[in-house]
Amino acid sequence: MHNSAHRILLIARRDYLATIRTKAFIIGLVVAPLLFGGGFLGVALMVSKPDIKERHIAIVDSTGVVAPAVIQAAQERNARDLFDKTTHRQMQPRYAFETVPPAADPKLLRLALSERVRHQQLFAFIEIGPTVLNDASAAQSAPSEEKASKAGPVATYTNAGGFDEASRWLSNSVNEGVRRVRLTQLGVNQSNLSGVFADVKVDRFGLVSRDSKTGDIREASKKNEVAEFAVPFGIMLLLGMIVMVGSSPMLSAVTEDKAQRLVEMLLGLATPFELMAGKVLGVLGTSLTSSAFYIIGGTLALSGMGLSGLVPFAVFPWFYAYLIADVVFLGSLAAALGAGCGSPQDAQQLAIVLLAPVMIPYFLIAFVMQQPNGAISTALSLFPPFTPMLMLLRQAMPSGGVPAWQPWVGLAGVLAFTLLMVTAAARIFRVAILMQGKSAKMADLVRWAVRG
Repeated sequence: MHNSAHRILLIARRDYLATIRTKAFIIGLVVAPLLFGGGFLGVALMVSKPDIKERHIAIVDSTGVVAPAVIQAAQERNARDLFDKTTHRQMQPRYAFETVPPAADPKLLRLALSERVRHQQLFAFIEIGPTVLNDASAAQSAPSEEKASKAGPVATYTNAGGFDEASRWLSNSVNEGVRRVRLTQLGVNQSNLSGVFADVKVDRFGLVSRDSKTGDIREASKKNEVAEFAVPFGIMLLLGMIVMVGSSPMLSAVTEDKAQRLVEMLLGLATPFELMAGKVLGVLGTSLTSSAFYIIGGTLALSGMGLSGLVPFAVFPWFYAYLIADVVFLGSLAAALGAGCGSPQDAQQLAIVLLAPVMIPYFLIAFVMQQPNGAISTALSLFPPFTPMLMLLRQAMPSGGVPAWQPWVGLAGVLAFTLLMVTAAARIFRVAILMQGKSAKMADLVRWAVRG
């Protein structure tokens, strides 16, 4: 037993030192956070330096009364939102409007205005139909085929991107203007409309709690948007990045060692299980080294910026528990798949299978963050392949509320699943590692995993 552990550690030490001494690993420690964090930096720069160029909007109003109300609502919104309340810097573009009378041929008018948009004389134009002041329920009850076949009572034409904030801004101004005209037609005094439509600031707080020691009621703290999104997403992103960077090279490395007959030499010194265990342990050591670099560096960076309160110290133990389980599971799977491949090209085609347990949770982030304690989010976070990513995301959210038993049950499921996959991977590795010249079929891999 002692000799077996010694051989595993020797193989792990060899693979660990061979990895961390390479320029690729050292450069990757710096480049990876730049690549993953560069997007956030770009967003921050765009927010700090927004596009504030004046935007010209043309309005074609078939009712003859809605356009002035829309322009008035937009100008009030301009005055209210144009400048930051704290820094007094202009944060949004100013909107300038012009009205265009309807034409006998609407198509020709739309074409002419579209050309003005293409030549950047206009940012967009709005077409207000004659039915916009009708009862809203009539428009909602129209057949779906009729709705799909033509524009509604109000249409905006622009060549801006689908994520441009202007669409939402203009839509709110149009709706506010239409409401004002409807209320005026119902006899509401126009002078009171500004107060009626004034926005009310809504502050967001967490939940009130009771101190378990003193019994005192603790007031809820105000929610922090950065902590609400950036911290949970960041630590989940870090876990996925380290697992992918650590585990994926194992797939091609085992295939290359097998193709170069290095494995046959190593098998003269160790059993197949010892060889696989040593390689997985080496990958785990590399991943732990990378994680320590990022965790310590990130903590120091946040503390230096006076944001130490955002550091999720409470979830760090869970982070490492999930990291170890995920790397062992995926490292073992990578070793088994690599042993079953006949060439590095075959191994590259299986990379998607290896990375699926890490990539799929990224597509579920928005849903889980919106309903962190919903039934579906809970079930997904208790599904062992997804538990490390999604349970960590839920635990890192400032709202908390994850029942104390769920992380432990999730971790138990991950450990059981990891043990099962390591056993199956060891069986595949033992048989496939000595196969030369051809790749194993999926049926063969399943049969070896079950029977050994």
